[in-house]
Amino acid sequence: MTQFGKTVEAIDRRQHPGVGGRIPVVYVTVPPAATSRMLAVEFARFPGLPVTVRANITDVIEAVCGVLIDARVTVVCVDELHNLSLATRSGAEVSDTLKYFSERIPATFVYAGVDLEAKGLFNGTRGRQIAGRFGVIETVAFPRTEEWTGLVTTLEEALRLHHHRPGTLEGLAHYLHERTGGMIGSLSHLVRGAALDAILDGTERITRKSLQNVKLDRAAETRKSKPAS
Repeated sequence: MTQFGKTVEAIDRRQHPGVGGRIPVVYVTVPPAATSRMLAVEFARFPGLPVTVRANITDVIEAVCGVLIDARVTVVCVDELHNLSLATRSGAEVSDTLKYFSERIPATFVYAGVDLEAKGLFNGTRGRQIAGRFGVIETVAFPRTEEWTGLVTTLEEALRLHHHRPGTLEGLAHYLHERTGGMIGSLSHLVRGAALDAILDGTERITRKSLQNVKLDRAAETRKSKPAS
């Protein structure tokens, strides 16, 4: 989600060079057990709007909408949407607040979360409203293709290890796919863990052996342990 926002902002900056005061992309997360005021404060925090304890939700929302409209925001990214439960009163109010923001701010709203349909996001009257306003893109793991190799290469180019041999990770692309199941988060975890170990032990390079010593997240380890179908 953050990479998507970064891409949109980069495109906007190229299209409007030298134009100050623009905030092309807004990124907020839905807090756990969120209330409508908590969400409004998250929106205010991104552009740096001061929010006092005494400020009521109406004041916060009006300030946010005014600033973001003036800043010509084009995309609003709302992450961690699985923290929203339409079955609770506060969750329903948060949903209404998001709907209000989307009606006031002339921007494309993008939501992201885990198992949203299973969590009932599209159930009931509010759920049907959400389903009627958004298309659903289900994320899947990367297949073992040139795109995966390109992703591995990009990660490797970002390394700042003094003795790492360029092309090592690219040559291990197939192994890395087997370890991570093609999941970007697991790949990042694996490479970052190996890089930290390389710094701490002074070797300053990543090898297949050092990668094997990194324990991955439970989801990746579970995928690895399952027999191939």
